[in-house]
Amino acid sequence: MSIALVILAAGKGTRMNSDLPKVLHQIANAPMLVHTMQAGAALSPAHTVVVAGHGFDAVKAAALDFDPDAKVVLQEEQNGTGHATNMARDALSDFDGDVIVLFGDTPFVRADTLEKMIVARKDNAVVVLGFEAADPGKYGRLVMQESSLERIVEFADATDEERDITFCNSGVMLAKSTQLFDLIDALNSDNAQGEIYLTDIVGIARDRGLPVTAVTCDEAETLGVNSRAHLAQAEAIFQDRARADLMDLGVTLQQPETVMLSFDTIIGRDTTIEPNVYFGPEVTIESGTRIRAFSHLEGCHVSRGATVGPYARLRPGAELAENTHVGNFVEIKNAEVGEGTKVNHLSYVGDATVGKGTNIGAGTITCNYDGVMKHRTEIGDGAFIGSNTMLVAPVKIGNQAMTGSGSVITKDVPDTALALARAEQTTKPGLAVKLFEILKKKKQKRDQESQ
Repeated sequence: MSIALVILAAGKGTRMNSDLPKVLHQIANAPMLVHTMQAGAALSPAHTVVVAGHGFDAVKAAALDFDPDAKVVLQEEQNGTGHATNMARDALSDFDGDVIVLFGDTPFVRADTLEKMIVARKDNAVVVLGFEAADPGKYGRLVMQESSLERIVEFADATDEERDITFCNSGVMLAKSTQLFDLIDALNSDNAQGEIYLTDIVGIARDRGLPVTAVTCDEAETLGVNSRAHLAQAEAIFQDRARADLMDLGVTLQQPETVMLSFDTIIGRDTTIEPNVYFGPEVTIESGTRIRAFSHLEGCHVSRGATVGPYARLRPGAELAENTHVGNFVEIKNAEVGEGTKVNHLSYVGDATVGKGTNIGAGTITCNYDGVMKHRTEIGDGAFIGSNTMLVAPVKIGNQAMTGSGSVITKDVPDTALALARAEQTTKPGLAVKLFEILKKKKQKRDQESQ
């Protein structure tokens, strides 16, 4: 049976105290909405419909950035989850499969949990996702009769006996498309909040003699983010889960709690990550590498056997080949660094191509920006760039070429050539002592005048 996703993402999120729509607040460098879409995408859905309201244009842009085939529909007036789900009706008018209703501010539901719901749907008209709550609070309660879900009761409408129930509603539901919208047609707003609750379809389905059940998941999967405190809690949950997954896959995290990961970080096994490393979006690390302490990586690819850091920064477009060395206080941006090349100290390599087996000396800078445009530096195989070399782009350094320390290179250097571009040194015997004497007298005079 084919699957469609309906993701409810119309809320403003008043408790966030923000101009940004709630579902666009980020966890691990991706909007909450993207986390929800990513979980659902694992099911290979035939359709994904995002129901947006507050900040519609921004929510739409984020949804389409993740999935260009998604459909984003507008809920102009927020009148409850049943009303919101109904906004997807036209987008699914030709769809005859099952629909899973998810929430853009509940980012941690796992794909395997959704698979469990799909299995349960074979024998039930409606499947609800529930969880055992440590503190049920004001969650809706799931009233069960053995494996059958009798009804969902919102906290505001629950009796004292029903409030004692700890099996709670996550809001996530699954039903056949045509049946779902048929049940929604029977909803009304006769409740304490005066809203159209999607949860009420359970009671309607039961009244019609349709089987309904609930599937259980871990409470952490159902965390809804409604405040900045919840957002911080969600970030911690994501990081703990992602770190554990990496270690299960064979990655060594020397001090896991200090490593920060993004939603799309990929790290191969037998890689070692030292403490206090930050991974921004779009980072891929191949197997057998070492990322040393206090390094910052984003938008980059690091090949097998490479070493990065400590205190290195890889910016978007950095591409490190196998067995490269990028050392302390080195920054690489939009540059390809060839196999076995070393950039070990205090250098900036930006908008550049560096060949194999090249050595970039300490303090080297590719001067890539003229104030208006960026220019590219090309360095060949086996080259040796002397310490404190300024490479003024556009410029090419040939294979096995060399630059003298302290040079400012403004012209191409042919293969095997040595380029020197610095002023001739002049030495004045005894002048250092005389100069210091003059400076000390000036300082003494200035101090006297200031008293």
